[in-house]
Amino acid sequence: MRVLGINALFHDPAAALVIDGQIVAAAEEERFSRRKHGKRPVPFSAWELPELSARWCLEQAGLRPADLDAVAYSYDPTLARPAEQLGLDDPFDHLRQDYARRAPAFLAEALPGLDPEKVRFVAHHVAHAASAGQASPYPDCAVLVLDGRGECGSHLGGRYVDRELTVLAAQELPDSLGLFYEDLTEHLGFLRSSDEFKVMALASYGTPRFKDRLREYVHADGAGGFRARTVPWASLVPGREPGASWSREHADVAASAQACLEDVMLELAGWLHGRTGEDVLTLAGGVALNCVANTRLHRESPFRRIWVQPAAGDAGTALGAALHVANEKEPVAAMESAALGRGWSDEELRGWLERAAVAYEEPEDIAETVAEELSRDGVVAWFQGRAEFGPRALGHRSLLAHPGRAENLERLNAVKGREEFRPVAPMVLEERAAELFDGPLPSPYMLFVHEVAEEWRERIPAVVHVDGTARIQTVGAADEPLVARMLGAFERRTGLPVVVNTSLNTAGRPMVDDPRDALECFGSAPVDLLVLGPFAVRRAKARS
Repeated sequence: MRVLGINALFHDPAAALVIDGQIVAAAEEERFSRRKHGKRPVPFSAWELPELSARWCLEQAGLRPADLDAVAYSYDPTLARPAEQLGLDDPFDHLRQDYARRAPAFLAEALPGLDPEKVRFVAHHVAHAASAGQASPYPDCAVLVLDGRGECGSHLGGRYVDRELTVLAAQELPDSLGLFYEDLTEHLGFLRSSDEFKVMALASYGTPRFKDRLREYVHADGAGGFRARTVPWASLVPGREPGASWSREHADVAASAQACLEDVMLELAGWLHGRTGEDVLTLAGGVALNCVANTRLHRESPFRRIWVQPAAGDAGTALGAALHVANEKEPVAAMESAALGRGWSDEELRGWLERAAVAYEEPEDIAETVAEELSRDGVVAWFQGRAEFGPRALGHRSLLAHPGRAENLERLNAVKGREEFRPVAPMVLEERAAELFDGPLPSPYMLFVHEVAEEWRERIPAVVHVDGTARIQTVGAADEPLVARMLGAFERRTGLPVVVNTSLNTAGRPMVDDPRDALECFGSAPVDLLVLGPFAVRRAKARS
């Protein structure tokens, strides 16, 4: 069974390929097109398909469109209703529905040879659910989906037994926790459906003094759903112009919205545990990228374990839709890694460097070379293996730095051209993590925050957020042997088992994906060392 999954309608277009129940490839369109998020989430862009990522998925497996048994599209227009009936102010939403209905023909045009009859519509939140419940290591689990919107709803609560879904709750629009957070994102001068993580970061600088006011608009209903109606944000704090300075009031309203979101998620999880009795909760939907809320679920919900899809946003529905359709015919396997995107052999990387005419070296052990540069306080652009699926850099497309210098936070934010309040993350060997960080372990996908042990806060200040937490990535030597060797080599030189890890990109641009992207980023940003596989390019030599 060969199933290509497609996410296209709202934002973060992506493609994924599942063959004989195994996940073969998955990638966001932005990595190919170099347009952040692939496109803007407006009705007029709904026709745009992830053509480049879909073609790459097929090439990765040596398939033609005609070889596919099914194409799973992560939205079902037969379930949709007009926006005005849903209480949404979206006068052009009918264009979305029209484009969705025509998706089989559009896909056949984009992928010549594809039979449009092979296109299957999968309900948006079912696709989200499958990306968590079917991709997780747990065949039996509860699943909670929360996002902005699907066909008619914004939430799904359910249970997987032997990877088969039973839906137990769903929240109809216009109530939406995702839209609640998106509205505040826009009010605070950030880009909605893109910058919600900035609101989460800003919340750490404030106090939730508006929380009681917000609870008038946003609260759980005690029956597995919630109310989340439009908030008059301007009555709480003035809006912020994009690029303007933020105030304590802005941080306070962000903290209040974050606390309100967490409260509702905790109540939904409690209700779901009562209905399922499962030990494991899996999460998907854009709201599941809120690592602060995820950690509160870990600490306070009745579930013993929380598993979050690393591509929890809409991009992940491409994978979920493919898994859902594949599972109808054969058992599907769990997602073992987020490294599902493009990769290059060492000789291919050498060819890129020679065509670029840059001086490079091939050290005996690149891990030792990088550790030495980091110990001298150099910034390293690290490009290894297959690209990550999802928004987190997990040691394949990363910027690395020394965590022991507090000024490196400001330095990296300047390198990337982003807001000064944004934190950077630590990567740490899995077996050492518990000595430094208190939170859910292991944490390989950077989807939780951890309290930094008091005795370590002054030793690794660059990765400690203003509230004393860090969004860590644990590294297992069996899964990431090269990264693990680099961490060990850095600790031998510095006594610190942690390295700063942030995504390899600059503000407003997608994460670096191919070698050309890496070379261009290195050429335009103040990075000291570029590593492409086993090869190293030094700043001084690159300019000589």
